[in-house]
Amino acid sequence: MRFPVSFYVLSVWLGFLCVMFVCLWSGIWRGGFAWDGSFLQFNWHPVLMVTSLVVLYGNAIVLYRVPLKWSRWWCKLTHGGLLFVAVVLSVLGVRAPFDFHTGSPQWPYSLCSIFIDSCLWFVGLCAFLLPWTPLAVRACLKLLHIWMGIAIFTLSLITSLSGINEKLLNTEPYTALPAEALFANSLGILVVIFGLLVLKILSNQKWKNPEFENETDRVTCALPLSYIPFRCN
Repeated sequence: MRFPVSFYVLSVWLGFLCVMFVCLWSGIWRGGFAWDGSFLQFNWHPVLMVTSLVVLYGNAIVLYRVPLKWSRWWCKLTHGGLLFVAVVLSVLGVRAPFDFHTGSPQWPYSLCSIFIDSCLWFVGLCAFLLPWTPLAVRACLKLLHIWMGIAIFTLSLITSLSGINEKLLNTEPYTALPAEALFANSLGILVVIFGLLVLKILSNQKWKNPEFENETDRVTCALPLSYIPFRCN
């Protein structure tokens, strides 16, 4: 069964809505953005974390299901590039409120997600992108790599939802925030729907792209100074 592209288009749109909602929430109800050590600097935290560890990460891990007309090498490169951007943005997202918000109960989850994500990205780079990695190593690490990726994404969803609730409940009485609470809860619903859609795409074994499943072939590359061609055998 071929992967329905409409599912991926829907996941992209849901991800865009998640980013738009968290930007509007921080910009309208939380006073906007700054990077000067003030409380406005914290508003970058939810924007960067949702964008990186939820939206970018989710779209990166379903990339192998999309029936795109490109080589497995370019799919790996795009997958790794999206995850690298996600790691960089998540580090900035944790750094934003560091000076005055270190006591948050969700901090262990955020730091755990980023640490595991960084380690997984580095291991994935060495195991699946470097052409001289032994094929036996790739075969051994593939299932663990997939499982850890899904675990990180699930942990990121939990962290995002707990962060939204914490921000709503710890600032003012919840009953005094009717419009903001409705909007922030809508953001939480979007995050949940996006996460469930990504997990649905990943869980359907019939949607796997057979061209991207075989790790027994090797990507060979030549590295002259002026040109770097890649060829998949």
